[in-house]
Amino acid sequence: MQFVQEPPELSEEFAPSARTCPEYTKAFVPSQIPTPPPSDTETSPDPTTPFQDSFTAAQTSTPESDPPDETSLTTVSRTFRPDSRIHTYYPDLVLLSSDSIHFYISYNVLYSLSSNAFNGLLPMSQNQPIRDAAVINVPEHSDVLNVVLHTVYGVSCSQYAPAFESLSAAVGALDKYGYSLSQLVAPSTPLYTLLLSHAPLYPIEVYTLASRHDIFDLAVPTSAHLLSFSLPSLSEDAATRMGPKYLKRLFFLHLGRTDALKRVLLSPPHPHPPTSNCSFDNQKGLTRAWALASAYLVWDARPDMSVSMIESTLSSLGKNLQCDTCEDGLQARIKNVVGQWCVVKVSLILHAIFHT
Repeated sequence: MQFVQEPPELSEEFAPSARTCPEYTKAFVPSQIPTPPPSDTETSPDPTTPFQDSFTAAQTSTPESDPPDETSLTTVSRTFRPDSRIHTYYPDLVLLSSDSIHFYISYNVLYSLSSNAFNGLLPMSQNQPIRDAAVINVPEHSDVLNVVLHTVYGVSCSQYAPAFESLSAAVGALDKYGYSLSQLVAPSTPLYTLLLSHAPLYPIEVYTLASRHDIFDLAVPTSAHLLSFSLPSLSEDAATRMGPKYLKRLFFLHLGRTDALKRVLLSPPHPHPPTSNCSFDNQKGLTRAWALASAYLVWDARPDMSVSMIESTLSSLGKNLQCDTCEDGLQARIKNVVGQWCVVKVSLILHAIFHT
């Protein structure tokens, strides 16, 4: 472990820009930035960890005081370091998470997109001095704050594989700090992509999150993963957080699937002209069998009913057919049913429900 005896000088290249916010920069840039130890003396950090442990904070002493005998270890964000260059604005502000992780960020980046000056933690004017010097304490855990800052900066944090709980808390934090979710959680944005990647494993959680914050573009594709969800298992708390509008859409999605299956199965195979081996009366047997098989499928219908289930049930009707023409007609009708079910499976119902 090394001790930095004198505060390092900041070169012009790494000095925070004072052109856009002269008074703020002058008042709140720390007089010294902790310096990491040389690379040959530190262990290789885990690239999947968003924080690094790391460096010994510099301590100074006056001639009248005793030399310092203790060191202050500071843990900083791997992305938002004092020397990070992920934006044209240099870091001139430190956010301290609830678990004491330091994030070095730019006031201008943080302030420009927020409608409430980061929930009142930033001055409403750049010419206004900030409280508590250059360090602002925030109540969020570092895992959550890491996602929030990556989102505000418009970069992905997927390399850290944040848990869904952290992503969900980050969405709430962004809303609290005055950021537009329709802008920061829009399709193709990094946070949107991360949330949607969790939809197959956490469909009801992602849908509830989208519903609570009215993120329409996230709710629509997520609802496609809710076809197998059991509505009776929906908790009262989840229904409350979801709200009446999106709860109705979820119920209508399931009900619409059942109605769509009824419509697809309604028509039996088309009859063919009577022959010496197959009269109209003979073909009525296939029509009755089709009606019974359709009733069985509709009675047991689930929103996620598979194509193989429909195909195997209807294909069994051809076992006792003696007419090749009837067999061909049955197979053609099954193929048509399967094709219609695949089309109506999600897209048409979602369009009808989410645009009403």
